[in-house]
Amino acid sequence: MSGHSKWSTIKRKKGAADQKRSKIFSRIIKEISVAVREGGPDPDGNPRLRMALNNARGANMPKDNIQRALSKAKDTEALNEVTYEGYAPSGIAVFIECLTDNPQRTLGNVRAIFNKRGGSLGTNGSVAFMFDRKGIIRVPKGSFDADELQLEIIDAGVEDFEEQDDIFVITTPLEGFAPVQKRLEELGIEIENAELQRIPIETKVLDAENGVKALKIVELIEDEDDVQNVFHNLEITDEIIEKMDN
Repeated sequence: MSGHSKWSTIKRKKGAADQKRSKIFSRIIKEISVAVREGGPDPDGNPRLRMALNNARGANMPKDNIQRALSKAKDTEALNEVTYEGYAPSGIAVFIECLTDNPQRTLGNVRAIFNKRGGSLGTNGSVAFMFDRKGIIRVPKGSFDADELQLEIIDAGVEDFEEQDDIFVITTPLEGFAPVQKRLEELGIEIENAELQRIPIETKVLDAENGVKALKIVELIEDEDDVQNVFHNLEITDEIIEKMDN
């Protein structure tokens, strides 16, 4: 099992359980808007938009919402892609990806969370080197045979292939992300979700009490409207999950 598999599983489950549906939709709508501005409204010629639309369907976003997001994409205020880096308590590295129409507002909000919770906002590059950027693609199992599917897509750039509950989780290096998606589409295989993640090269183990303190910062940052993704290098143990739930 790959080193980040537990991280990916928990991130997915916690995302489904903890994040409000409207927050997830808001993030997808922002991504659609940026994708249309960047590459046009035709998903066939715009891989970023195609991925955003796949993710919208995977999140069960109503078709009317998707169409409305596409129609309004060019009329919405331009969004800036910005990233912030810092440390949660006990030296846990945190990398934040945002889409915002006001970077100064977003920076102030993120800094305030770090300061109030015993963390510190760092400079660009202060923690980025602790993560590898990889593609994570989730495919419903359906009637597919795991071995046959792996053989069909392995040459496109697959780094890891796992079975988790009712899905296959496919990991790719950055350069294999688009080719693997293309190969899945050629095979007529539905993609539930595809995203570029920053996977920690090494995770850091903390006791439950300190782990919860670090994870609280992550959750507060995730709740910010301008934040799209938050990545960290905390090893999320069963003890931390249990204490978070109490």
